[in-house]
Amino acid sequence: MAHRALQTRHRVVALIGNPNTGKSTLFVALSGVRQHVANYPGATVEKKVGTVSLGACRWSLIDLPGTYSLAPRSLDEMVTVDVLLGHRPDVEPLDVVLCVLDASNLARNLYLLSQVLELGRPTVVALTMMDVAESRGTAIDVKALEARLGVPVVPVQANRGLGLVELRQAVEKAADLPAPVCPRIFPSVFQQQAQNLEAAFADTATAGNTSSEIPVRYLIERLILDRGGFLETTMLQKRPPRVAEALKAARESLESASCPVPAVETSARYQWAQDTLRGITTSKPTKQGSLGDKLDNVLTHPFWGMVILALILLTMFQSIFKWASVPMDWIESGVSTLGALVENAMSEGSLRSLLVEGVIGGVGSVIVFLPQIMILFFFLAVLEDCGYLARAAYLMDRTMARFGLSGKSFIPLLSSFACAIPGVMAARVIDDRRDRLVTILVAPLMSCSARLPVYALLTAAFVPNRPVLGPFLGLQGLTFFGLYALGIVTAAGAAWLMKRTLFQGGSTSFVMELPPYRRPSLKVVFNRVVERAWIFLQGAGTLILAVSILMWAALYFPRLPDSITRPIQEKKASLELQAAAAGQAGDSALAQAYQVEIEQLDASMAGEQSRRSLLGRIGRLIEPVVRPLGWDWRIGSAALASFPAREVIVASLAVIFDAGPEETDRADAGRLREALKSATWPDSGQPLFTPAVALSLMVFCALCAQCVSTLAVIRRETNSWRWPAFSFAYMTILAYLGAFLTYQIGSRIG
Repeated sequence: MAHRALQTRHRVVALIGNPNTGKSTLFVALSGVRQHVANYPGATVEKKVGTVSLGACRWSLIDLPGTYSLAPRSLDEMVTVDVLLGHRPDVEPLDVVLCVLDASNLARNLYLLSQVLELGRPTVVALTMMDVAESRGTAIDVKALEARLGVPVVPVQANRGLGLVELRQAVEKAADLPAPVCPRIFPSVFQQQAQNLEAAFADTATAGNTSSEIPVRYLIERLILDRGGFLETTMLQKRPPRVAEALKAARESLESASCPVPAVETSARYQWAQDTLRGITTSKPTKQGSLGDKLDNVLTHPFWGMVILALILLTMFQSIFKWASVPMDWIESGVSTLGALVENAMSEGSLRSLLVEGVIGGVGSVIVFLPQIMILFFFLAVLEDCGYLARAAYLMDRTMARFGLSGKSFIPLLSSFACAIPGVMAARVIDDRRDRLVTILVAPLMSCSARLPVYALLTAAFVPNRPVLGPFLGLQGLTFFGLYALGIVTAAGAAWLMKRTLFQGGSTSFVMELPPYRRPSLKVVFNRVVERAWIFLQGAGTLILAVSILMWAALYFPRLPDSITRPIQEKKASLELQAAAAGQAGDSALAQAYQVEIEQLDASMAGEQSRRSLLGRIGRLIEPVVRPLGWDWRIGSAALASFPAREVIVASLAVIFDAGPEETDRADAGRLREALKSATWPDSGQPLFTPAVALSLMVFCALCAQCVSTLAVIRRETNSWRWPAFSFAYMTILAYLGAFLTYQIGSRIG
């Protein structure tokens, strides 16, 4: 009975390893699609939890973030340590730690393993990249390594399913084995100082100055080695001053004993790794210049590497802009068909309007981006899994460093030209928390495809199509280029400023291991694409749906009184009868003329509804604020209505300026252009739209955070409302100032 109870008890295993060791491939091979992705509470770190069958019971498999060391320098990095120590209430205590080591770079990987072994948890080693090691002439005596480490060592090749059965058996058995013997890494003088500091912690706990829980020996050692101050701030904030003095004395004693921190850790751990591998690995001479080296000579070349990168990116973004158009059209058609079915099945009223325009329209505005998301992450997953993404970051590092970022920010920022949502999500490839946050916060400044309808409408209507460089470049094309350049320059300036204010600190060295070239695992690629698609729908979809319903309500209520709607409805009914009669008489031209009048009546009533709605009233309220931009309440209302999604501004302008419903989804709509050109100021009769006003509105759209989906994804990626609120605030201020300067300078130039 006891044995059966033990088998059915829920158990947990954590997967840890360096980046590019095949950890993600192994996680997918063990858990398959049975996984859940979320953020750890209070952190931006992603938590992946899968299930794996081991013997008679199912285990939870936690995929910890890839890391080279267990030396926490931030709250995000502390998550991994807390999970391994069993200090996180949202994660059950671990039964086994599964450490993934790259056989082709074993000495460096043993650095992390030495820290894992010090935690005193049952541990199993999964040895990956054995084929790469063999191709480099390196042979490993696995049994001898297992005996020297004192933990099970299992060679695996996850993408081919080799060694997985043996690995599962080893993990299952390890849960019932005693913890491994902690290796003696540090010299005795360091151990003595750690013991003294542990005693100081014990004294303060006994005195009642803090919790009775004394930090484990591992954290004491990490505290001594932490020159960055993170652990000192978190662990000593409630301790008496004498503990900080004891810490300072310990570091000074080590310095005087020729054992300075943190250098002692690096030398001690690599010396242990060297001693461990002595006699375990043998190397044979191989032919100089492997295929990978030859590829690197081209792909990382200062010139040819950039040319190839440009071609790859051109292909990727061509696919996002063009290849996604067909499935996006299918989705839009499906949403329109569903809306039409609901509209035809229900009588006219607020409920039908809510379902068709609020719910169905809101959902459609979210899922239409799904093909772009999936195509982008398919490319990113393939490029990362084959080893190219690290080389692209290496190529772009020098350029990005001028603005305080690293080369890893390049792909997310470039992705944002298609859509800021996948760009923000792609920032997960950035390890450094500060660089990741800055990249996320400036990514929405890139001119995405949703801005194109606004640019196209206003440029065609108010920018003269005269040549600048003969037939090669016109003023309208130059305006487009300027708007895109505005986003790039502003993003670069914002990143530079943020890295020197909000995210200042020691510059993080860009150290990136170039992984070996590998054939991408289709299973891993598929899982990543599906995972990101689901996160997008789940995280962004719910919020934008709610906001869309709120915006529908603001435009729908209060309804027009009968004194206004009754005469229009009576005239419309009369025109419908005349149109039907003309059609029966075979006079199609007259019937079409009546139909145009009917549409104009609908547009007129929709415009009046918009003016008298809650949103229209708010527009009149904010008119004094937008007047310095050259706008009246109508432009202000359209801009306000477009905050859920910036492309909505074209539809909003069409409704507010009575351009007709059939023009709301066409950027080059002639009737809407004429309506904007003919709009005047009520008090003076002067034209409302001038080139300066049009440029002011375009600059506002180029810089403003008019996309609730992007804000929702920023919330999802940062696990906090603080950063989407900050992004919305600073981009709105930038947009207002940019529009103000554009109008004021433009109106004076004429």
